[in-house]
Amino acid sequence: MPRIAGVDVPNNKRIEVGLTYIYGIGRTLSKQILTEAGIDLDKRGQELTDNDIATIRKVIEEKTKVEGDLRKEVTMNIKRLMDLGCYRGQRHKKGLPVRGQNTRSNARTRKGPKKTVAVKKSIKAMK
Repeated sequence: MPRIAGVDVPNNKRIEVGLTYIYGIGRTLSKQILTEAGIDLDKRGQELTDNDIATIRKVIEEKTKVEGDLRKEVTMNIKRLMDLGCYRGQRHKKGLPVRGQNTRSNARTRKGPKKTVAVKKSIKAMK
């Protein structure tokens, strides 16, 4: 398994898809990196030579911010919003959707599983 940016790229998948295992690299960026490095998109991970892997690493280091650095930047941006106390920061603090989505019926991914609230019976209903 070739190791690029601290991530094991799978042997049996095309290198175009394998690079997407790295945080911060999608299909489009993967294609750009491989064309810049001069590597065929249809090559498999196991078919790469050490020279190919070195050129891919070099292009990634020059071109993009990936893995740890990118994760750190994203968390610092979120922390900055929370410290400012702006609307988006408050939504991050509360664990609610940040980009204006409806929360009455959806947003279960962000809010977590339902918290059932017990219904109090009224005195008239009991009589």
